[in-house]
Amino acid sequence: MKALIIIDYTVDFIDGKLPCGEPGMAIETRICEITEAFVARQHFVVMAVDLHEEQDLYHPETKLFPPHNIRGTAGRDLYGKLKTVHEQHENEIYWMDKTRYSAFCGTDLELRLRARGIKELHLVGVCTDICVLHTAVDAYNRGFDIVVHEDAVGSFNRQGHEWALQHFESTLGAKVVRGLEV
Repeated sequence: MKALIIIDYTVDFIDGKLPCGEPGMAIETRICEITEAFVARQHFVVMAVDLHEEQDLYHPETKLFPPHNIRGTAGRDLYGKLKTVHEQHENEIYWMDKTRYSAFCGTDLELRLRARGIKELHLVGVCTDICVLHTAVDAYNRGFDIVVHEDAVGSFNRQGHEWALQHFESTLGAKVVRGLEV
C-alpha cells in the first residue's frame, strides 16, 4: 500500500510571505498530476499543511522566519491549480494541519498510515531541504519506504535542494524519481 504526502504547497510558501518562488511555481503541474494519479488509484492522499497562529511567541519558527501560513489567511490556501484539484477531490484527500517541519510531529499521520497498512510514502511539495526533508527523516525512523518525486519538490535554496535530494538516497535509502511513478 502507498500514500502520497503533499507538503506545504500553499500561497505563502510559493509566492507569499515566505516564498520558494520560481522553483515552487515550476512544480505546480507535476504535483497536480501526481495527486490526480494517486486519487484515481484510490491511494491514501494527505495534504500536510503548515499552520501557525498570529503572534505566537512560543513557536520556535518565530525566531527563524517571518510570519507565514497564519490560520484564517489567504496565505494558507493551496497554491494555484492544486487548490482546484483539492476542491474536486475533497472527500478523497485527507487535510492535515501540522505545526512543525515534519508531517509526523504532533499529528496522527503515523496512526492513519498504519491503520491502512501503508508501507510506502511518496513525498512532494516544499521546501525540499526543510519540511520535505524532516518528513522523510521521520518516515525513515518509523520504517516506511520513501519515494521522493524530484520533479515535484522545490526550495528557495538551490544548494539545500540538491543536498537534500542526495541525502534522501544516500542516507535514508529513499528512491528519488522523475516522472509519474505511482
